[in-house]
Amino acid sequence: MCRFLAYKGAPITLDKLLYQPKNSLIHQSFKAQERLEPLNGDGFGVGFYVKEVDPEPAIFVATTPAWNNRNLRYNASKLRSNCIFAHVRAASVGNVSEANCHPFHYKNFLFMHNGDIGGFPKIKRELRNRLTDELYNWIGGQTDSEHFFALFLNSFLKKKNAGSHHDVVQALEATIAELKEIIGKHGIKEPAYLNLAITDGGWIVAARYVSDPALTPPTLYHSEGSRFDCEDGVCRMHPADPADHAVLVVSEKLTEIKEDWRMVPPNHFVTVSNDLAVSVLPIKV
Repeated sequence: MCRFLAYKGAPITLDKLLYQPKNSLIHQSFKAQERLEPLNGDGFGVGFYVKEVDPEPAIFVATTPAWNNRNLRYNASKLRSNCIFAHVRAASVGNVSEANCHPFHYKNFLFMHNGDIGGFPKIKRELRNRLTDELYNWIGGQTDSEHFFALFLNSFLKKKNAGSHHDVVQALEATIAELKEIIGKHGIKEPAYLNLAITDGGWIVAARYVSDPALTPPTLYHSEGSRFDCEDGVCRMHPADPADHAVLVVSEKLTEIKEDWRMVPPNHFVTVSNDLAVSVLPIKV
């Protein structure tokens, strides 16, 4: 399964998340600590917002391993944002191609996923048939992840004036319930693992979920403090001015400082509002 991170807070350069921490996302691309297979070398993606230029995010994806991409290494210390999504891929559904690299982008939304939907080939046709024509034609890749994102958008965009992170939580619960209904209809016994994150550049909603309550979903943590910073390779949340507040949601802890990280309970959301307030909520499906 893949690894990802989501950041919201005072603007920082990408390298402070991707390269500088001891267990940075680039380190996790070849030596993940909290999954059985340590390698995530089937491509990567980074999405970030510069809203004074464009409300839609910038996206950079590639099929090369993240640890061996010169363009990413060169530019990460020169790109700065207050909302960053990054993902390293271990391919399960779909071949190794740019179209299958996370994060996926629809207008001003970014989405990324760590996990898989059991029996996806058996439900793919029905799932696609439930989509609007726009979303059906928007899908560009093969992954269960992108199809789940489309199913979520199908629910979320039907609600007039939807836009807050509360609306996202409701739409995600509705999407998970719909997915479970489709899976049950087709008699699929394999579980759906749905560790995921969505943002519009203002709020972030992430989930740690598995459809079988007897199983444990992959790890997910959040960290919040006044500033995430790195000095001489030592990275942590530092106390600072409230204007520098920051929140991280990650598949794996980036550092060994235990007090900086809180595990998201199984089958729970963690939400980050526009003003960086953090809530942990049960997923009620």
